[in-house]
Amino acid sequence: MRSQCTVVVKIKHCQTGSYCITLPEREITAEAGLCVVLPCSFTNDAVFNVTGFIWYKCDSSTKQRCDMSAAGKLIFNSSSNENVQPEFRGRVSLLETNVTKKNCSIIINDLRKSDSGSYELRLVGNKDGKTDGFTFISKATITITDLSQTPTVVIHPLTEGQHITLTCTAPGLCSGSVPNITWMWRKQGESHITGNSIGLRTENLTAIRQRHSSTLTFDGSVTQSGTKVTCKVTFTGNINTEESLSVAIFPKILKSSACVIQSEILTCVCVSEGFPIPTITWPLVKDHNKYSVTSTVSNHTVHNTITLTVKHHTSTVAECVSSNGNVYVKQNLTITTSGSDVETDVVAHHGPSPVIFCDHCCCISHCKCHLHNLLLVPLELKTKGETRSRGQTSQITAGNRRFIIVCERRQASGITSFMECVKI
Repeated sequence: MRSQCTVVVKIKHCQTGSYCITLPEREITAEAGLCVVLPCSFTNDAVFNVTGFIWYKCDSSTKQRCDMSAAGKLIFNSSSNENVQPEFRGRVSLLETNVTKKNCSIIINDLRKSDSGSYELRLVGNKDGKTDGFTFISKATITITDLSQTPTVVIHPLTEGQHITLTCTAPGLCSGSVPNITWMWRKQGESHITGNSIGLRTENLTAIRQRHSSTLTFDGSVTQSGTKVTCKVTFTGNINTEESLSVAIFPKILKSSACVIQSEILTCVCVSEGFPIPTITWPLVKDHNKYSVTSTVSNHTVHNTITLTVKHHTSTVAECVSSNGNVYVKQNLTITTSGSDVETDVVAHHGPSPVIFCDHCCCISHCKCHLHNLLLVPLELKTKGETRSRGQTSQITAGNRRFIIVCERRQASGITSFMECVKI
């Protein structure tokens, strides 16, 4: 619902004696289905005691007093509804019922396009003890356009697993018929599913101003991300307006996010999900000129990888920040040490039977160990989650040479012979 602020300029029209009426200088524009206030005030001769008001709607073409011609319709009588035209009955009311305050303003609810036209006021009362009346020839003009305002739908982003609550507020602040508010939602590729209005609420702001709203609650999960929710408001006369939005879910960083350092090369992967798709940033890059970042998206999950060189990783803080909209989460990722995943040659070892220290990747996975590009043996050095301790060896033969493969985590120093392994 768009906020509207209209300044109405009024002009005073005087006739005989002290009879004056103040009406809007220009036409008033309102929208079908909503309501309109026609501001009006008057003065009269002291000898005339005003007791009520009668309002007429005139055809736009007439310049005559429409209370005395077939071009006018009686739309409101403060004394009786007996002769009020059926299409206006119950839709027109006074803003102020105390006539001594000289306020002749009216509100027309449940507007229709046919309500467009000019409106004329007649004062009723008594003068010198006799029933009398006075009709002002000045008129106010109202133009009714198609409904363009939409409902206001508010949704609070929630974390996965929580309930999602939406509030839909109907446009207009009218005291007429209560609108019908319904909910619809659909996922991509699905047809609309109509839901029930839940918790329909009407707030009485003033005697003539009401706010109508409805709430809807359903379970929130990543599987419902991207669900399009629509609030539809139907006014009298089957006049409809609606507003749609998509369910938003807070981002969260998944446990699979981690960092690995290998030969001073730090590689961090941050995995986050949410809706809209989160954006991942790394505060770490502020202190580095060279780095590379890659990102892939699948469904509602983003995988973001950063690679850079660090000299002293023990003092490095790898923080991942995931955000969508105004909501963000952050987490410091654990940095672990890893050997190279690249095949290399065996470093020379002095002795009759070279001992090849296999990188720890062999101790935690399936590996192929290579010697000078010659596949020696496929090893499986992990069974049922338990890593074999140092000293468990595998003997292999390559050509006429005999080697012993020892699964041992490579240290930064003290190892002269080792072999790099490739995971399979």
